[in-house]
Formats: sequence, structure tokens, C-alpha cells
Amino acid sequence: MLFLPGYMMSTYKHYDLGNNSSLLYFEKFLDGKHAAEYLQSLDSNLPWTRPTLTIFGRKCEQPRETCYVADKGLPMYKYSGYQPVVHKWDDYPVLKSIVDAVHLALPSDKFNSVLINRYKSGNDYAAWHADDEKLYGPTPTIASVTLGTEREFLIRRKGNKSPQINSNTHKPAVADKQNINNAFDVLITNSAQQTCKPKRKSCDVLTVGKPSGELYSFMLKHGSLFVMKGYTQRDWEHCVPKRKRASGLRINLTFRYINHER
Repeated sequence: MLFLPGYMMSTYKHYDLGNNSSLLYFEKFLDGKHAAEYLQSLDSNLPWTRPTLTIFGRKCEQPRETCYVADKGLPMYKYSGYQPVVHKWDDYPVLKSIVDAVHLALPSDKFNSVLINRYKSGNDYAAWHADDEKLYGPTPTIASVTLGTEREFLIRRKGNKSPQINSNTHKPAVADKQNINNAFDVLITNSAQQTCKPKRKSCDVLTVGKPSGELYSFMLKHGSLFVMKGYTQRDWEHCVPKRKRASGLRINLTFRYINHER
């Protein structure tokens, strides 16, 4: 078997969201020592930028820094009016080590690009969105590696703009329980309704308390791997809400496969 520094043969938890949408969570994907080394290397060496986005015709600064790395010759990647500069894998050996580990954990999937986000504090966040660009195809696998400070990751069904949740931890009150398998340890906490508006850097927080199975919250830990599969991007959307208590650095790597014809 191929040996990769830091990679742990850990088990994962599977969450069936129904309609061929599912999640996998490897809490101990990388060991602490190598995950810390990868965090320091990426923080110091990647060419970070905080781009200007166009949201509903208005321009605003993205509330986190980013870097994009991909194979040569892939179709152009663009989101919210921003086309990132494409950097090379060979320039960043750490990224090659991490994607090799992801391929070991997910042998049936292949990845040829990675969008990397740097959250410098709890004031940095990602608004509600789905990675549903056409260049990823109808059922993309999105593999997300977290390094640094753990942050809350919310996922809700599309169209559910005012999701009802309960504040109990470890056991969600699920309306459509038959479609949610092994979801007993999902943390159901507060929802964050986020917007990206000029001259407004904070997100709006909506707190509700009635039970529903339409929104789930995970605390993504240092060195973990979180995977979204099937029709998750078509039917669900996700965010990383602003959190004042999250004071440390977090770097998140989202590996994707871009469809292309040779």
C-alpha cells in the first residue's frame, strides 16, 4: 500500500440525505502533527487573494481569502463574476500530498482541481451556496479537508430559507427520519442566514427552535475530511457561518473534478 505522511486509515460516518444525496465524514483523516505542518506551509506559501465578487449585480469583497490550483488545460472556472488565477500542482508539493491522501480515502473518485479558502478569524465566512457549476457535472463529489480552527458547517435543503432546527446536540429531531440514516451524531444548532452586500461585512443570524430534518450542522475538526456526493449540490446548499468565538486560522481545501474532453 502507498504510504503518505499524515494519512490515517480512519473510518468514516455516512449520512444518507435521500434522493441519492449523501455525506461522508472522516473525523481523523490526517494526524495532528502533519496536519499542523500542512497548515503552516499553506498559510505561508500560497498566493492568497481576497477577490471582489458580483452578487445580484452588486460588487462586494469576498469574506475570506482564496487560492485555486488545477490541472493544465481544464475548462475555465468562474464564480460570482470572478475568474481565479490557475496555479500549478507542482509548485505546491503539500497540495499534491493532500490530494493523494484524498484519493486513497475515496478510491472511486478522481480530483483534478482544488479551491482553497483561508479564514483568518471568525469574521471570515462562506455564505449559503452550492457547488453546482455545470463543469462539475450533475453528481459531483466535493471533498473538503479542514486544517486549523474547527468551524461550524451548515447544510440545508434548497428552497428552505427559514429552516427549523432544534438546539439538542447529537440527536436531531428529523421530520423525514426514514431518509436520514446514522444521523444521531449530527449537531443541530443555530442557523445562519448570510448575505454578501456592499458596506456590510457581517452575516445575519436567524435563530429558530422548532424541529425539522432540513438543516444539519457539523463541527469540522482539524485534520478532518468531509465529502458531499450524489445530488447533494443539486438539492442542498451549505455555508460556513460567521462565529465570533472562532478566533484562530482555518484553511479549507475543496477538491473537485472538472469534466473535460480531450
